[in-house]
Amino acid sequence: MKVTQLDCLCVILLHLLHTAGSEKFEVLGPTDPIVAVAGDDIILPCYLKPNISAEDMTVDWLNLDFKDSRVYRYQNHRIIRDYQIPYYRGRTSLFEEELWRGNTSLKLTRVQGTDEGRYKCFIKAKSWYDDFTIQVLVKAVGSKPVVSIEGHREGGMGLLCESEGWHPEPELAWLDSKGVHLSAGPPETHRDFKGFYRVKQHVIVQETDTNRFTCRVQQSRINEKMETEVHLPSELFDYATPLRMAFIVLCCLGAVTVIGLALAIYCICNQKDYLKKEKDEIMEEKGK
Repeated sequence: MKVTQLDCLCVILLHLLHTAGSEKFEVLGPTDPIVAVAGDDIILPCYLKPNISAEDMTVDWLNLDFKDSRVYRYQNHRIIRDYQIPYYRGRTSLFEEELWRGNTSLKLTRVQGTDEGRYKCFIKAKSWYDDFTIQVLVKAVGSKPVVSIEGHREGGMGLLCESEGWHPEPELAWLDSKGVHLSAGPPETHRDFKGFYRVKQHVIVQETDTNRFTCRVQQSRINEKMETEVHLPSELFDYATPLRMAFIVLCCLGAVTVIGLALAIYCICNQKDYLKKEKDEIMEEKGK
């Protein structure tokens, strides 16, 4: 049987079509967001359909919320560490022993606040590629609020409340014994290099029948709340505020001044009586 050039061309085309068809795949993963607890290890599921081998493919994991977005790259049977986001160094890995069956999931260890975001699992073969995006939310419950007494302030007693280690950013509020919100200064928020939030807020409180005040820190998205109650002894309020202190000092100075003037007048009067008596005695002696 004679093989013509046309036959060869057909065979090549069929082979190419078969090869291209065999590389076609879908990249799949979870549709719901993954909620990660800070400090834990998590897995971002990603796999190929059909379950063909990804060993000869390029596997890219990207964080779409970063400008330089590379979280992890597997290419040519090895890990490529160039241009990796510094936050992820030493904390990311694939299940390389399962690449042969299309498992391209990413393991992320020691989750921190900066890990929250949108992750893309991008798989590229020689003639085909596909990707899937996963949303990661990070949950971190911070420390119990710490309340400190700052001393007398205008019109009352100054208090400070602080709490740290939260994600997402929490809200801080001051309450009286009846749960009514107190008027306080603006909250101060700071974010550390791992993406966790620290909040603090000052308040000036007046003396009440209970002298009990509560600092509450809460994060509605993760449904977490922590409180610290402080009781101020009445004696703290008995001590004068700066204005009252000034008034008392002035009263004391006034009293000392009055007493001093009274003593001075008394001494002058006594001196006059003494001089008059002495004068009378002299005149009496001259008359004799």
